Amino acid sequence: MTVSGTVSRGGRSGDDAAADAALRGTALAVGSVASVQFGAALAARLIDSVGILGSVSLRQASAALVLTLVTRPWRVSWRGADLRATLLFGAVFVGMNLSLYTAISRLPLATAITLEFLGPLVLSLVTAGTWAHRVWALPAGAGVLLLGGGLHADDVLGVAFALAAGVLWATYILLSRRIGRSSSGLAGLTLATAVGAVVLLPVGAVQVGAALWHPAILGAGLVVGVLSSALPYSLDMLALRRLPTAVFSVLTSLNPAVGALAGLLVLHQRLPWPELVGIGLVTVASIGVTLAARRPAGGRRARRAGGSGRATAGATEQRHPDATAQAPVGPTED
Repeated sequence: MTVSGTVSRGGRSGDDAAADAALRGTALAVGSVASVQFGAALAARLIDSVGILGSVSLRQASAALVLTLVTRPWRVSWRGADLRATLLFGAVFVGMNLSLYTAISRLPLATAITLEFLGPLVLSLVTAGTWAHRVWALPAGAGVLLLGGGLHADDVLGVAFALAAGVLWATYILLSRRIGRSSSGLAGLTLATAVGAVVLLPVGAVQVGAALWHPAILGAGLVVGVLSSALPYSLDMLALRRLPTAVFSVLTSLNPAVGALAGLLVLHQRLPWPELVGIGLVTVASIGVTLAARRPAGGRRARRAGGSGRATAGATEQRHPDATAQAPVGPTED
């Protein structure tokens, strides 16, 4: 008797195994987004107790501690170029977090996250292959207008810091690709986080005083660091082993929407419907440019290789998902 399809050792077909891997990868990616946004919501509460510098310094220190235990950076053979890139990466990382936390202290969480998300979204639009991809700037622009309609003159500084965080996030993505290709890998991210902690922690201690070392504050800082950095980094790595980069990027586009949910559940921030629609439009624009950026490459392969183009492209994408990345990818946005 002939059985069609490939059967795994456990008795299940290869299609079933691939579907299970995709489902697990999706759950991991969504879990990473939720971890980042609920970590940001908890950070907003921590800011009320120890200020922006105290919150960022505790987040950096706790994330560096956890990442050091996981990646063991002392085992890496560091080169001069890698160290210089890592120091620049650390400076961008610190600036991004300080800007975002300042925005969170002045704006609703979902608004700050959505404005920050414009950084990687604009990067994707600029690097898109054709103007057909860039048409997704229209819903993004409409979303920003709707968000802006609910802001006041007192919110200008918060908006400026959120946009600055977005620029630094786009820079972070470009640098993280460079570090990801280097010999240091995730250990480079660990060292960058540790450098930021070494610089910020004394400043935060001077500003906040003895309250920074209160056990409850230290515990809250540890939770924020794990949720905002260490846990999503790990979940993202596991998700990218199971998902093509394009699918992962679409799921990353959920950040503004999940930020609105975290703001509602943790901070009890209720946004009016025009701002919710604006957040939805920015999310749709991010998903749209991600999906649009995938189509021309597949079409060109299909025309060159005949009917086998799609199969070849799919196999390459599964083996080397980062090679086809176009959309904003980066968990450490917050």
